[in-house]
Amino acid sequence: MKILILGAGGIGGYFGGCLAKSGADVTFLVRPARAAQLARHGLIVKSPFGDLELAVKTVLAGQLTPGYDMIMITLKAYDLDAALTAVAPAVGANSAVLPFLNGVRHLDLIAARFGDKRVLGGVAYIAATLNADGEVVHLNQIHKLAFGELSGERSARCEALASVMAKARFNSVLSDTIRLDLWEKFVFLSTLAGMTCLMRAGVGAIMQARDGETLMLEMFEECRKVAAANGYAPRPQALENTRKMLTERGSGFTASMLRDIERGGPTEGEHIVGDMLRRAEELKIEAPLLRAALCHLQAYEAIRAAG
Repeated sequence: MKILILGAGGIGGYFGGCLAKSGADVTFLVRPARAAQLARHGLIVKSPFGDLELAVKTVLAGQLTPGYDMIMITLKAYDLDAALTAVAPAVGANSAVLPFLNGVRHLDLIAARFGDKRVLGGVAYIAATLNADGEVVHLNQIHKLAFGELSGERSARCEALASVMAKARFNSVLSDTIRLDLWEKFVFLSTLAGMTCLMRAGVGAIMQARDGETLMLEMFEECRKVAAANGYAPRPQALENTRKMLTERGSGFTASMLRDIERGGPTEGEHIVGDMLRRAEELKIEAPLLRAALCHLQAYEAIRAAG
């Protein structure tokens, strides 16, 4: 199986590096500067599960040709349009596109570009980033990918990918419920990003506020209602795990969206919080905290755009 991974940052670099280390045929589609950096130093991963340093194959957008079986997209949602244009030359007759993006909105956008039958669902469970030296830094003890057909059916292409992933050191799951998996993470991330960005604080600090836990759980409930109304009510275990992470005392946990704000960069606010709110409004579900969170994110983007 020939795998093309768009991006060699936190998520793409970590999982792609692990796949390459296990012997998988992996090529990274990167920009010229990143390609030069990888050529000089190799792909370097710092992880609690052991560091990696290996030479990897890279390709630039103008060099792409068809022939890849699996095209994995690992980037921020605000770069999606450019990413789809970049990978288009690599999409052949039998190529599948497997995005590991947050939220669910991207599935429709990718399907509109390449067709429903090409698109798989994927969820990445990890905290990873790229440091100033171009090293992939794994920030937690979780490294898991879930993927599957959006229809819930089993397919030869997913079975083949599962065999490849089984040889890598991370955890992987061929899921028959990938749409529900995506929605469960969407509920969690919308709450985490919405609240930590709105409060400009991590979970532990929010829990120290008088109404911190109450507001966190109220936003969580807004998101849960939207998921349920869309036909993807989170399962009891997912609700319990999410509630625990969102209310953990002493936790330094924040959304990467807050870190984006803190460094003055663009955010996925519209793709995550905005999309959840739009779905709430379409279903006439009251979501005052989501409204406040999106207003905050839009105001930040307006200030950023003004320079």
